[in-house]
Amino acid sequence: MKHFRLSFVVTVVCLLLAGIWGARNGMGVAPAVLIAAVLGVLEVSLSFDNAVVNASVLKEMEAKWQQIFLTVGILIAVFGMRLIFPIAIVAVATGLGFGDVAAMALERPEEYSRHLGGAHAGIAAFGGMFLLLVFFAFLFDDDRELHWLGKAEEKLARMGKLESIEVMLALLTLFGCYLWMPLDDATRLTVLSAGVAGVILFIAVSSLDSLFAPESEGAAAVATAKRSGIAGFLYLEVLDASFSFDGVIGAFAITRDVVVIMLGLGIGAMFVRSLTVYLVRKGTLDQYVFLEHGAHYAIGSLAVIMLAGIVMHIPEAVTGLIGVAFIALALVSSVRYRKKKGR
Repeated sequence: MKHFRLSFVVTVVCLLLAGIWGARNGMGVAPAVLIAAVLGVLEVSLSFDNAVVNASVLKEMEAKWQQIFLTVGILIAVFGMRLIFPIAIVAVATGLGFGDVAAMALERPEEYSRHLGGAHAGIAAFGGMFLLLVFFAFLFDDDRELHWLGKAEEKLARMGKLESIEVMLALLTLFGCYLWMPLDDATRLTVLSAGVAGVILFIAVSSLDSLFAPESEGAAAVATAKRSGIAGFLYLEVLDASFSFDGVIGAFAITRDVVVIMLGLGIGAMFVRSLTVYLVRKGTLDQYVFLEHGAHYAIGSLAVIMLAGIVMHIPEAVTGLIGVAFIALALVSSVRYRKKKGR
């Protein structure tokens, strides 16, 4: 329980602030508190797989960078990705100044929501491609010895011997979206450029490892560096950002108030951080060996849903249930594996 103490404190503070804000803007104390609580629960349910993947990276990071991720990282997650970044997106899309868009978000939330929704295609393409590469990098990892889906997954992992196969397949997926999605020419170009940007960002973050590993220590040192220090921190922040995009946009289906959205999603983001720490400190990933597999398959599903969401509406409940299903199946498989290994 000690791992979640700060999350409960943050929850109380955020709900109090939501109540104060609701009393000031006419929403009402009870509705504002209730909506913030619902958004917090929604964020946790959609991001459980994010916590598992975060834990798999965080457990290999130095204590200093773990602390930075849990302090500076949470500020970036709550204020940066849930408030500032959406405003920046609308500012770029509309050509307005950042201050003007911030005022629009507070004073004319319906107009702000419309502009943010208009940028959904680019956001989904960017985040979807980044998450798809996270999934492909795991799926085609030739060094992985344990395979959840047996021979089928093992054969896919062997394909990782082909250099940059994950990038090739991701780009083929993106070009398929560009060619076959029923979109106008302007939106097609947006999807293509945003998707390529997502691919470039993944390659850039993944390539930072080579800057921090001693050349004389070979591939093992590179693999360690990739999940430690600033390289691991940046990777986790971009991963969290990719998860947060759809959550921010989906939150507008519940309320148009950006302050309540930020407070509610901030509660969820804090619990995801605490859950990440819990998984690391308790060694849960070592006990339930297929949990990381299930989380990555959930990420792959989320990537497909984000890309499909460019042309169709997919309820957030569907996204959350798919993630929960993969995690639950992975837990069951892990328990069976432990019993079999024990025998």
